[in-house]
Amino acid sequence: MMPNWGVCMSINFVRRGVLAGMASAAMMLTVGAPAIAQETIKVGILHSLSGTMAISETTLKDVMLMLIEEQNKKGGVLGRKLEAVVVDPASNWPLFAEKARELITQHKVAAVFGCWTSVSRKSVLPVFKELNNILFYPVQYEGEESERNVFYTGAAPNQQAIPAVDYLMSKDGGDVKRWVLAGTDYVYPRTTNRILEAYLKAKGVASEDIMINYTPFGHSDWQTIVSNVKKFGSAGKKTAVVSTINGDANVPFYKELANQGVKATDIPVVAFSVGEEELAGVDTSNLVGHLAAWNYFQSVKNPANAEFIAKWQAFTKNPKRVTNDPMEAHVVGFNMWIKAIEKAGTTDPDKVISALPGIEAPNLTGGMSKMLPNHHITKPVMIGEIRADGQFDVVWQTKGLVAGDAWSDFLEGSKDLEADWVGKKCGNFNTKTNKCGS
Repeated sequence: MMPNWGVCMSINFVRRGVLAGMASAAMMLTVGAPAIAQETIKVGILHSLSGTMAISETTLKDVMLMLIEEQNKKGGVLGRKLEAVVVDPASNWPLFAEKARELITQHKVAAVFGCWTSVSRKSVLPVFKELNNILFYPVQYEGEESERNVFYTGAAPNQQAIPAVDYLMSKDGGDVKRWVLAGTDYVYPRTTNRILEAYLKAKGVASEDIMINYTPFGHSDWQTIVSNVKKFGSAGKKTAVVSTINGDANVPFYKELANQGVKATDIPVVAFSVGEEELAGVDTSNLVGHLAAWNYFQSVKNPANAEFIAKWQAFTKNPKRVTNDPMEAHVVGFNMWIKAIEKAGTTDPDKVISALPGIEAPNLTGGMSKMLPNHHITKPVMIGEIRADGQFDVVWQTKGLVAGDAWSDFLEGSKDLEADWVGKKCGNFNTKTNKCGS
Protein backbone atom coordinates (compact mmCIF):
# COMPACT_ATOMS: atom_id res chain seq x y z
CA MET A 1 0.00 0.00 0.00
CA MET A 2 1.69 4.97 -3.12
CA PRO A 3 4.40 3.21 -0.88
CA ASN A 4 4.19 4.63 -0.38
CA TRP A 5 8.57 9.01 3.68
CA GLY A 6 9.43 12.39 5.25
CA VAL A 7 9.28 14.16 8.63
CA CYS A 8 5.87 15.37 9.75
CA MET A 9 5.30 18.76 11.25
CA SER A 10 3.06 19.87 14.11
CA ILE A 11 -0.01 22.04 13.81
CA ASN A 12 -0.34 25.41 15.45
CA PHE A 13 -3.84 26.71 15.89
CA VAL A 14 -4.33 30.48 16.35
CA ARG A 15 -7.15 31.42 18.66
CA ARG A 16 -8.29 34.98 18.87
CA GLY A 17 -10.24 36.47 21.73
CA VAL A 18 -11.76 39.93 21.59
CA LEU A 19 -12.07 41.54 25.01
CA ALA A 20 -14.82 43.86 23.92
CA GLY A 21 -17.00 40.95 22.84
CA MET A 22 -16.83 38.96 26.09
CA ALA A 23 -20.15 40.19 27.39
CA SER A 24 -22.09 39.30 24.27
CA ALA A 25 -20.23 35.95 24.10
CA ALA A 26 -21.42 35.16 27.59
CA MET A 27 -25.00 35.91 26.58
CA MET A 28 -24.65 33.58 23.57
CA LEU A 29 -23.37 30.77 25.80
CA THR A 30 -26.42 31.21 27.98
CA VAL A 31 -28.68 30.64 25.01
CA GLY A 32 -26.67 27.58 23.96
CA ALA A 33 -27.53 27.10 20.28
CA PRO A 34 -25.20 29.72 18.77
CA ALA A 35 -22.28 28.33 20.78
CA ILE A 36 -22.93 24.81 19.47
CA ALA A 37 -23.11 26.12 15.93
CA GLN A 38 -19.58 27.53 16.33
CA GLU A 39 -18.03 24.24 17.45
CA THR A 40 -15.50 22.83 15.03
CA ILE A 41 -15.73 19.51 13.23
CA LYS A 42 -12.59 17.66 14.22
CA VAL A 43 -10.71 15.63 11.59
CA GLY A 44 -8.25 12.97 12.71
CA ILE A 45 -4.93 12.61 10.88
CA LEU A 46 -3.26 9.28 11.66
CA HIS A 47 0.05 9.22 9.80
CA SER A 48 3.55 8.39 11.05
CA LEU A 49 5.60 11.46 11.88
CA SER A 50 8.66 9.36 12.76
CA GLY A 51 10.13 5.92 12.14
CA THR A 52 10.63 3.97 8.93
CA MET A 53 7.36 5.07 7.29
CA ALA A 54 7.72 8.80 8.00
CA ILE A 55 9.46 9.18 4.65
CA SER A 56 6.15 8.31 2.96
CA GLU A 57 3.51 9.52 5.40
CA THR A 58 4.72 13.08 6.00
CA THR A 59 3.27 14.29 2.74
CA LEU A 60 -0.12 12.79 3.52
CA LYS A 61 -0.33 14.68 6.80
CA ASP A 62 0.66 17.88 5.05
CA VAL A 63 -1.86 17.52 2.24
CA MET A 64 -4.64 16.92 4.76
CA LEU A 65 -3.74 20.18 6.50
CA MET A 66 -3.91 21.93 3.14
CA LEU A 67 -7.30 20.44 2.28
CA ILE A 68 -8.73 21.41 5.67
CA GLU A 69 -7.38 24.95 5.34
CA GLU A 70 -8.92 25.27 1.86
CA GLN A 71 -12.28 23.94 3.03
CA ASN A 72 -12.32 26.41 5.91
CA LYS A 73 -11.72 29.26 3.45
CA LYS A 74 -14.91 28.09 1.72
CA GLY A 75 -16.78 28.34 5.01
CA GLY A 76 -16.20 24.84 6.31
CA VAL A 77 -19.12 22.43 6.08
CA LEU A 78 -22.63 22.72 7.52
CA GLY A 79 -21.66 26.19 8.74
CA ARG A 80 -18.85 24.82 10.92
CA LYS A 81 -15.10 25.06 10.52
CA LEU A 82 -12.90 21.98 10.39
CA GLU A 83 -10.12 21.41 12.93
CA ALA A 84 -7.21 19.04 12.25
CA VAL A 85 -6.09 16.76 15.07
CA VAL A 86 -2.70 15.22 14.28
CA VAL A 87 -1.18 12.30 16.18
CA ASP A 88 2.04 10.34 15.61
CA PRO A 89 1.78 6.53 15.58
CA ALA A 90 5.53 6.52 14.86
CA SER A 91 5.59 3.57 12.43
CA ASN A 92 4.60 1.42 15.41
CA TRP A 93 1.72 -0.82 14.37
CA PRO A 94 0.09 -1.42 17.80
CA LEU A 95 0.45 2.29 18.52
CA PHE A 96 -1.76 3.02 15.51
CA ALA A 97 -4.66 1.38 17.35
CA GLU A 98 -3.96 3.38 20.52
CA LYS A 99 -3.78 6.65 18.60
CA ALA A 100 -6.95 5.83 16.68
CA ARG A 101 -8.76 5.26 19.96
CA GLU A 102 -7.37 8.54 21.30
CA LEU A 103 -8.63 10.44 18.25
CA ILE A 104 -12.13 8.99 18.53
CA THR A 105 -12.70 8.89 22.29
CA GLN A 106 -10.70 11.88 23.52
CA HIS A 107 -10.73 14.27 20.58
CA LYS A 108 -14.18 13.23 19.26
CA VAL A 109 -13.14 13.35 15.60
CA ALA A 110 -15.84 12.93 12.97
CA ALA A 111 -13.57 10.85 10.73
CA VAL A 112 -9.94 9.80 10.41
CA PHE A 113 -7.68 10.01 7.37
CA GLY A 114 -4.69 7.78 7.86
CA CYS A 115 -2.48 4.68 7.80
CA TRP A 116 -0.08 3.61 5.07
CA THR A 117 0.94 0.00 5.59
CA SER A 118 -1.69 -2.71 5.68
CA VAL A 119 -0.43 -3.88 9.05
CA SER A 120 -1.23 -0.44 10.47
CA ARG A 121 -4.67 -0.56 8.88
CA LYS A 122 -5.30 -4.06 10.26
CA SER A 123 -4.25 -2.78 13.68
CA VAL A 124 -6.89 -0.04 13.75
CA LEU A 125 -9.82 -1.97 12.20
CA PRO A 126 -11.19 -3.31 15.53
CA VAL A 127 -11.11 0.21 16.98
CA PHE A 128 -13.15 1.73 14.16
CA LYS A 129 -15.67 -1.12 14.30
CA GLU A 130 -16.00 -0.96 18.10
CA LEU A 131 -16.32 2.83 18.26
CA ASN A 132 -18.21 3.15 14.95
CA ASN A 133 -16.08 5.81 13.34
CA ILE A 134 -14.85 6.28 9.75
CA LEU A 135 -11.38 5.65 8.30
CA PHE A 136 -10.30 6.87 4.86
CA TYR A 137 -7.36 4.71 3.74
CA PRO A 138 -5.39 6.30 0.86
CA VAL A 139 -2.75 3.75 -0.12
CA GLN A 140 -2.70 0.84 -2.57
CA TYR A 141 -3.21 -2.44 -0.73
CA GLU A 142 -3.64 -6.19 -1.12
CA GLY A 143 -7.45 -6.32 -1.19
CA GLU A 144 -9.13 -9.28 0.51
CA GLU A 145 -11.06 -6.89 2.74
CA SER A 146 -14.14 -4.69 2.83
CA GLU A 147 -15.14 -3.16 6.14
CA ARG A 148 -18.22 -1.06 6.80
CA ASN A 149 -16.23 1.62 8.65
CA VAL A 150 -13.41 1.88 6.08
CA PHE A 151 -13.35 3.62 2.69
CA TYR A 152 -10.47 2.50 0.49
CA THR A 153 -9.37 5.34 -1.79
CA GLY A 154 -6.07 3.69 -2.76
CA ALA A 155 -5.78 0.97 -5.40
CA ALA A 156 -6.93 -2.62 -5.02
CA PRO A 157 -4.75 -5.25 -6.78
CA ASN A 158 -6.90 -5.13 -9.93
CA GLN A 159 -6.19 -1.39 -10.13
CA GLN A 160 -2.39 -1.68 -9.86
CA ALA A 161 -0.67 -5.07 -9.51
CA ILE A 162 -2.55 -7.05 -12.18
CA PRO A 163 -2.41 -4.28 -14.83
CA ALA A 164 1.33 -3.82 -14.16
CA VAL A 165 2.01 -7.50 -14.80
CA ASP A 166 -0.17 -7.43 -17.91
CA TYR A 167 1.85 -4.49 -19.22
CA LEU A 168 5.20 -6.21 -18.62
CA MET A 169 3.92 -9.36 -20.33
CA SER A 170 2.99 -7.37 -23.42
CA LYS A 171 5.35 -6.52 -26.27
CA ASP A 172 5.28 -2.87 -25.23
CA GLY A 173 6.35 -3.88 -21.71
CA GLY A 174 9.21 -6.13 -22.84
CA ASP A 175 7.52 -9.54 -23.12
CA VAL A 176 8.72 -10.58 -19.64
CA LYS A 177 8.99 -14.34 -18.94
CA ARG A 178 10.74 -14.53 -15.52
CA TRP A 179 9.54 -12.74 -12.40
CA VAL A 180 11.11 -11.60 -9.15
CA LEU A 181 8.47 -10.73 -6.56
CA ALA A 182 10.37 -8.67 -3.96
CA GLY A 183 8.59 -7.22 -0.94
CA THR A 184 8.78 -6.08 2.64
CA ASP A 185 7.80 -8.84 5.05
CA TYR A 186 4.24 -7.99 6.07
CA VAL A 187 0.66 -8.57 4.95
CA TYR A 188 0.46 -6.30 1.89
CA PRO A 189 3.43 -7.71 -0.05
CA ARG A 190 2.74 -11.30 0.98
CA THR A 191 -0.94 -11.21 -0.03
CA THR A 192 -0.27 -9.22 -3.21
CA ASN A 193 2.46 -11.68 -4.22
CA ARG A 194 0.16 -14.61 -3.48
CA ILE A 195 -2.34 -13.08 -5.90
CA LEU A 196 0.36 -12.35 -8.48
CA GLU A 197 1.86 -15.83 -8.20
CA ALA A 198 -1.57 -17.39 -8.83
CA TYR A 199 -2.16 -14.98 -11.71
CA LEU A 200 1.23 -15.68 -13.32
CA LYS A 201 0.73 -19.44 -13.09
CA ALA A 202 -2.75 -19.05 -14.61
CA LYS A 203 -0.99 -17.27 -17.49
CA GLY A 204 1.32 -20.26 -18.00
CA VAL A 205 4.39 -19.08 -16.05
CA ALA A 206 6.30 -22.03 -14.53
CA SER A 207 7.17 -22.14 -10.82
CA GLU A 208 10.90 -22.08 -11.60
CA ASP A 209 10.40 -18.77 -13.39
CA ILE A 210 9.08 -17.08 -10.23
CA MET A 211 11.45 -15.93 -7.47
CA ILE A 212 9.97 -14.54 -4.25
CA ASN A 213 11.97 -12.63 -1.63
CA TYR A 214 11.00 -10.76 1.56
CA THR A 215 13.01 -8.38 3.72
CA PRO A 216 12.18 -6.62 7.02
CA PHE A 217 11.15 -2.98 7.33
CA GLY A 218 14.14 -0.68 7.11
CA HIS A 219 16.32 -3.29 5.41
CA SER A 220 19.59 -1.73 4.23
CA ASP A 221 21.98 -4.45 3.02
CA TRP A 222 20.85 -5.29 -0.52
CA GLN A 223 24.12 -6.47 -2.03
CA THR A 224 23.42 -10.22 -1.87
CA ILE A 225 19.77 -9.89 -2.87
CA VAL A 226 20.49 -7.75 -5.92
CA SER A 227 23.27 -10.18 -6.87
CA ASN A 228 20.76 -13.04 -6.69
CA VAL A 229 18.32 -11.08 -8.84
CA LYS A 230 21.04 -10.57 -11.46
CA LYS A 231 21.83 -14.30 -11.43
CA PHE A 232 18.12 -15.19 -11.73
CA GLY A 233 17.84 -12.83 -14.69
CA SER A 234 20.77 -14.38 -16.54
CA ALA A 235 18.89 -17.51 -17.64
CA GLY A 236 18.19 -16.21 -21.12
CA LYS A 237 14.59 -15.15 -20.48
CA LYS A 238 13.45 -11.55 -20.10
CA THR A 239 13.20 -10.89 -16.35
CA ALA A 240 11.49 -8.17 -14.33
CA VAL A 241 11.25 -7.28 -10.64
CA VAL A 242 7.82 -6.54 -9.18
CA SER A 243 8.56 -4.53 -6.04
CA THR A 244 6.31 -4.24 -3.01
CA ILE A 245 9.22 -2.94 -0.92
CA ASN A 246 7.91 -0.28 1.45
CA GLY A 247 9.32 2.61 3.40
CA ASP A 248 12.89 3.86 3.56
CA ALA A 249 14.31 0.48 2.47
CA ASN A 250 13.68 1.62 -1.09
CA VAL A 251 16.55 4.12 -0.96
CA PRO A 252 19.38 1.55 -0.44
CA PHE A 253 17.58 -0.93 -2.74
CA TYR A 254 17.68 1.45 -5.70
CA LYS A 255 21.22 2.54 -4.84
CA GLU A 256 22.37 -1.08 -4.92
CA LEU A 257 20.68 -1.64 -8.27
CA ALA A 258 22.74 1.25 -9.62
CA ASN A 259 25.92 0.03 -7.90
CA GLN A 260 25.60 -3.37 -9.57
CA GLY A 261 24.70 -1.90 -12.94
CA VAL A 262 21.16 -3.28 -13.09
CA LYS A 263 19.58 -1.22 -15.84
CA ALA A 264 15.93 -1.05 -16.85
CA THR A 265 16.85 -2.36 -20.29
CA ASP A 266 18.19 -5.54 -18.67
CA ILE A 267 15.94 -6.18 -15.64
CA PRO A 268 13.21 -3.55 -15.26
CA VAL A 269 11.77 -2.92 -11.82
CA VAL A 270 8.11 -1.98 -11.50
CA ALA A 271 7.33 -0.60 -8.05
CA PHE A 272 3.97 -0.30 -6.29
CA SER A 273 5.23 1.79 -3.38
CA VAL A 274 7.69 4.21 -4.97
CA GLY A 275 6.55 7.55 -6.27
CA GLU A 276 7.76 11.10 -6.65
CA GLU A 277 8.27 11.66 -2.92
CA GLU A 278 10.47 8.58 -2.50
CA LEU A 279 12.59 9.39 -5.56
CA ALA A 280 13.18 12.93 -4.28
CA GLY A 281 15.85 11.49 -1.98
CA VAL A 282 17.55 9.28 -4.57
CA ASP A 283 19.98 9.94 -7.41
CA THR A 284 17.72 8.86 -10.26
CA SER A 285 20.26 9.25 -13.07
CA ASN A 286 20.96 5.48 -12.98
CA LEU A 287 17.30 4.54 -12.52
CA VAL A 288 15.96 5.97 -15.76
CA GLY A 289 13.58 3.52 -17.41
CA HIS A 290 12.55 1.64 -14.27
CA LEU A 291 8.81 1.74 -13.69
CA ALA A 292 6.06 2.41 -11.17
CA ALA A 293 2.39 1.52 -11.34
CA TRP A 294 0.03 4.08 -9.84
CA ASN A 295 -3.30 5.79 -10.50
CA TYR A 296 -1.80 9.28 -10.56
CA PHE A 297 1.51 10.91 -11.44
CA GLN A 298 2.54 14.53 -10.93
CA SER A 299 3.53 14.68 -14.59
CA VAL A 300 -0.07 14.18 -15.79
CA LYS A 301 -0.98 17.31 -17.70
CA ASN A 302 -4.45 18.78 -17.23
CA PRO A 303 -5.81 21.96 -15.64
CA ALA A 304 -6.98 20.27 -12.42
CA ASN A 305 -3.56 18.78 -11.72
CA ALA A 306 -1.72 21.98 -12.63
CA GLU A 307 -3.91 23.93 -10.20
CA PHE A 308 -3.39 21.35 -7.46
CA ILE A 309 0.40 21.35 -7.86
CA ALA A 310 0.48 25.15 -7.71
CA LYS A 311 -1.64 25.19 -4.53
CA TRP A 312 0.48 22.47 -2.94
CA GLN A 313 3.77 24.22 -3.60
CA ALA A 314 2.34 27.52 -2.38
CA PHE A 315 1.01 25.87 0.79
CA THR A 316 4.34 24.21 1.55
CA LYS A 317 6.26 27.33 0.47
CA ASN A 318 8.48 25.04 -1.59
CA PRO A 319 8.40 25.29 -5.40
CA LYS A 320 10.19 21.93 -5.63
CA ARG A 321 7.79 19.98 -3.36
CA VAL A 322 6.41 17.03 -5.32
CA THR A 323 2.98 15.39 -5.34
CA ASN A 324 2.16 11.67 -5.48
CA ASP A 325 -0.58 9.06 -5.77
CA PRO A 326 -1.60 8.62 -2.10
CA MET A 327 -1.92 12.41 -1.84
CA GLU A 328 -4.41 12.35 -4.69
CA ALA A 329 -6.31 9.55 -2.93
CA HIS A 330 -6.66 11.79 0.13
CA VAL A 331 -7.86 14.64 -2.10
CA VAL A 332 -10.56 12.44 -3.61
CA GLY A 333 -11.54 10.86 -0.28
CA PHE A 334 -11.69 14.18 1.55
CA ASN A 335 -13.93 15.76 -1.11
CA MET A 336 -16.19 12.69 -1.08
CA TRP A 337 -16.46 12.96 2.71
CA ILE A 338 -17.42 16.65 2.49
CA LYS A 339 -20.11 15.85 -0.10
CA ALA A 340 -21.44 12.98 2.03
CA ILE A 341 -21.72 15.25 5.08
CA GLU A 342 -23.61 17.81 3.01
CA LYS A 343 -25.86 15.06 1.64
CA ALA A 344 -26.53 13.58 5.09
CA GLY A 345 -26.84 16.99 6.78
CA THR A 346 -24.79 15.68 9.69
CA THR A 347 -21.40 14.23 10.65
CA ASP A 348 -23.09 11.24 12.33
CA PRO A 349 -20.96 8.24 11.20
CA ASP A 350 -23.90 5.95 10.39
CA LYS A 351 -25.54 8.54 8.16
CA VAL A 352 -22.28 9.54 6.48
CA ILE A 353 -21.40 5.88 5.83
CA SER A 354 -24.80 5.42 4.18
CA ALA A 355 -24.39 8.59 2.13
CA LEU A 356 -20.92 7.86 0.73
CA PRO A 357 -21.65 5.10 -1.84
CA GLY A 358 -22.55 6.76 -5.13
CA ILE A 359 -20.78 10.02 -4.26
CA GLU A 360 -18.53 11.31 -7.05
CA ALA A 361 -15.55 13.63 -6.82
CA PRO A 362 -13.06 14.82 -9.42
CA ASN A 363 -9.68 13.15 -9.47
CA LEU A 364 -6.52 14.92 -10.61
CA THR A 365 -6.16 12.99 -13.86
CA GLY A 366 -9.19 14.56 -15.48
CA GLY A 367 -12.01 12.19 -14.52
CA MET A 368 -14.68 11.70 -11.88
CA SER A 369 -14.09 8.96 -9.33
CA LYS A 370 -17.08 7.27 -7.69
CA MET A 371 -17.43 5.59 -4.31
CA LEU A 372 -18.73 2.07 -4.93
CA PRO A 373 -20.98 -0.11 -2.74
CA ASN A 374 -17.88 -2.15 -1.80
CA HIS A 375 -16.31 1.03 -0.31
CA HIS A 376 -13.63 1.18 -3.04
CA ILE A 377 -13.49 3.80 -5.77
CA THR A 378 -13.06 3.95 -9.54
CA LYS A 379 -9.56 4.95 -10.68
CA PRO A 380 -7.46 5.08 -13.85
CA VAL A 381 -4.38 2.84 -13.94
CA MET A 382 -1.04 4.17 -15.22
CA ILE A 383 2.47 2.85 -15.75
CA GLY A 384 5.14 5.51 -15.33
CA GLU A 385 8.78 5.38 -16.41
CA ILE A 386 11.35 7.08 -14.17
CA ARG A 387 12.99 10.17 -15.64
CA ALA A 388 16.35 11.62 -14.70
CA ASP A 389 14.61 14.41 -12.76
CA GLY A 390 12.71 11.98 -10.51
CA GLN A 391 9.40 12.47 -12.31
CA PHE A 392 7.62 9.88 -14.45
CA ASP A 393 6.67 9.67 -18.09
CA VAL A 394 3.33 7.85 -18.43
CA VAL A 395 3.99 5.05 -20.93
CA TRP A 396 0.66 3.24 -20.59
CA GLN A 397 -2.76 3.80 -19.06
CA THR A 398 -6.25 2.36 -19.12
CA LYS A 399 -8.76 3.91 -21.48
CA GLY A 400 -11.19 4.60 -18.66
CA LEU A 401 -11.57 4.21 -14.92
CA VAL A 402 -11.30 0.79 -13.28
CA ALA A 403 -13.65 -0.22 -10.46
CA GLY A 404 -11.81 -1.40 -7.34
CA ASP A 405 -12.42 -5.07 -6.55
CA ALA A 406 -12.25 -5.94 -2.85
CA TRP A 407 -11.81 -9.68 -3.45
CA SER A 408 -9.38 -11.28 -5.89
CA ASP A 409 -10.67 -13.35 -8.78
CA PHE A 410 -7.50 -15.47 -8.64
CA LEU A 411 -7.55 -16.87 -5.11
CA GLU A 412 -9.57 -19.82 -3.86
CA GLY A 413 -11.92 -18.77 -1.09
CA SER A 414 -11.91 -15.24 -2.42
CA LYS A 415 -13.11 -15.38 -6.01
CA ASP A 416 -16.68 -16.23 -4.94
CA LEU A 417 -16.93 -13.29 -2.54
CA GLU A 418 -18.59 -9.95 -3.19
CA ALA A 419 -18.63 -6.78 -1.09
CA ASP A 420 -21.83 -4.74 -1.09
CA TRP A 421 -22.65 -2.42 1.79
CA VAL A 422 -25.70 -0.93 0.05
CA GLY A 423 -27.83 -3.86 -1.07
CA LYS A 424 -26.47 -6.85 0.83
CA LYS A 425 -25.05 -4.92 3.81
CA CYS A 426 -22.10 -7.28 3.73
CA GLY A 427 -18.40 -7.05 2.99
CA ASN A 428 -17.86 -10.71 2.10
CA PHE A 429 -21.06 -12.11 0.59
CA ASN A 430 -20.56 -15.59 -0.86
CA THR A 431 -22.25 -15.73 -4.26
CA LYS A 432 -22.32 -19.55 -4.22
CA THR A 433 -23.87 -20.07 -0.79
CA ASN A 434 -25.79 -16.76 -0.85
CA LYS A 435 -24.61 -16.09 2.69
CA CYS A 436 -22.72 -13.27 4.34
CA GLY A 437 -19.49 -14.30 6.02
CA SER A 438 -18.70 -13.54 9.63
